[in-house]
Amino acid sequence: MFKAACITAVLFLFAGFANAQVPGGNIFFGYSYESTNTSAFGPSLVASTVTRPNLNGWEASFEGKILPFVGIVGDVAGHYGSQNLTEITPNGPQTISVTGHEQEYLFGPRLSVPVGHFTPFAEAFVGVAHIHTGGTLPTPSNTSFAYAFGGGLDYRIIRPIALRVEGDYLRTQFFSTNQNNFRLGVGVVVRF
Repeated sequence: MFKAACITAVLFLFAGFANAQVPGGNIFFGYSYESTNTSAFGPSLVASTVTRPNLNGWEASFEGKILPFVGIVGDVAGHYGSQNLTEITPNGPQTISVTGHEQEYLFGPRLSVPVGHFTPFAEAFVGVAHIHTGGTLPTPSNTSFAYAFGGGLDYRIIRPIALRVEGDYLRTQFFSTNQNNFRLGVGVVVRF
């Protein structure tokens, strides 16, 4: 009799655990814009007309909730662009056209609070960034420690689908020079 009571108690306990809601998460994919310093394209370059190259690309992230308001995020982005620059050489300035492809691999926490159809959030990431430049530069690629912090807003359309707008300050150090970047992303969120 005691054995049957213990088994019944354990079954009710596991049924309660199985019925509890597990915090979910979300997947985001969308367009991303980045405004960066010219120094991201090479160590000896200065802009001839535009001082901040505009890079366009994509961003994707995966968030797993560890608490209802706290998630851990993996964020990957790729940005592409070109710029006419002036390279400082011993023979004087030389104008060149440079293309760039920058990738960021970031990881960190996100705090979010749902309010009706809206979910504002704040985030802080660390990771690495890599840039590859085309043209006749002596150092065509570089990898850097990177960190970002910012936030955004999700707008729920239907239960599992939302639209996201987010902005981040992104700091990199390509070619031993600091870059203070601004990154803006818009896209679709699928919640699970």
